[in-house]
Amino acid sequence: MVDRDGGRETVGEDRDDTRAHRFAYPGFVTRPAHYETADVRIDKLVVGPFENNVFVVRATGTGDAVLIDAANEHELLLRVSRATGVRRVLTTHGHQDHIQAVTAMRDAGIDVGIAPDDATMLPGYDFVLPDDEIIAVGDLRLRTIHTPGHTPGSTSFLLEGHPVLFSGDTLFPGGPGSAKFPGGDFEQIVESLDRRLFPLAPEILVLPGHGLDTTIGTERPHLQEWVDRGW
Repeated sequence: MVDRDGGRETVGEDRDDTRAHRFAYPGFVTRPAHYETADVRIDKLVVGPFENNVFVVRATGTGDAVLIDAANEHELLLRVSRATGVRRVLTTHGHQDHIQAVTAMRDAGIDVGIAPDDATMLPGYDFVLPDDEIIAVGDLRLRTIHTPGHTPGSTSFLLEGHPVLFSGDTLFPGGPGSAKFPGGDFEQIVESLDRRLFPLAPEILVLPGHGLDTTIGTERPHLQEWVDRGW
């Protein structure tokens, strides 16, 4: 969970527009992608009372797809999964607002993965996501980056060969996610940003677990400001 969304200009589609279009999505894909190239399509949905971002990452050449965070509104996510070929869920962390649809997804035969340090926070899971693991999605590759601090097992996913990072609740426009929940650690989340995410290329598009997009280059210069303010 997160208690702030940040407020800088979005790089991709804004939150309200995503919510307005979401019910037209299942069945066939007609709306503009959140991010798209010749070999990948990423769609964003906003679900639940905490307005969680859910992303579908699809390899257009093979039709394989994964869903990042089965957060809420399981009937919608199941329809989208059937329409896009989702067979696995990758979980950024185990807070309740990010996992409300996990049981329904697993009951439908979709495997759910999470980092070992957050695994006990889920009602059930099918595989674990170690640090620096390569996850094949057709001919796409997602790399896990362990970014603890918001939770002990918080994980970001870097889309290899593309300037795209799914940061969960670790990085938002304007600062890190909250470290005030049980298991959170502000010094640890700062270290995760400094050592794991901010060495990435500045043009990397950051797609967080709530709210608007940003880039590594936009956020990196402000790290010391966040340290000084303490959140």
